[in-house]
Amino acid sequence: MSVTSKRRKSRRAFWMKQLHQWHWMSSAISLIGLLLFAITGITLNHAADIEGSPKVVERQAQLPAALLPAVAAREDDGEGAGDDEKKPLPAPVAAYLGKALALDAHGVAEWSADEIYLALPRPGGDGWVSIDRASGAVTNEITDRGWISYLNDLHKGRNAGTAWKWSIDIFAVAFVIFAATGLVLLQIHSARRPSTWPLVGLGLAIPALVAIFFIH
Repeated sequence: MSVTSKRRKSRRAFWMKQLHQWHWMSSAISLIGLLLFAITGITLNHAADIEGSPKVVERQAQLPAALLPAVAAREDDGEGAGDDEKKPLPAPVAAYLGKALALDAHGVAEWSADEIYLALPRPGGDGWVSIDRASGAVTNEITDRGWISYLNDLHKGRNAGTAWKWSIDIFAVAFVIFAATGLVLLQIHSARRPSTWPLVGLGLAIPALVAIFFIH
């Protein structure tokens, strides 16, 4: 065997090893993500058929007297003062709500003349907390739509926070690497597997035909 042939064979062996390594590593990383997104793809597609009954929990609390000045209405908060103000709750008030009601109350709240309203969206449910600016009475409502709704919201990245959005991006990159390396490996082995490209073409043709003839 010539030196050129040995080098060509060595390069081919190197790249085959790299392809297989990247393929199995990306498949290992993306395995749970693929299962999650595949299963929730089905549940989202049939959301109306498997929708659960929401559970609503309402709780009450009372701000301590020392915190009332932090939420009390000012003179310029009355009628005619313009649009409602949007700003975070004072840190001591947010800390109290976290301790008394186990809430993460650090979002942007809506301040009107009578009350402060803070939306508390979450995967698989919803929530809000309202503070009466005169009395300091706190009302909190949490809605839980069940674990299927929770997983569906994770699929969409709805109200799941920045960390989960980054996780989706990481999974998506792993999916692309898995698919791309798999495609190259299919091409390499296709000579010994005649059905490779007809099956790949079928995977393209089926959704394309459904889109063309059945989606209006």
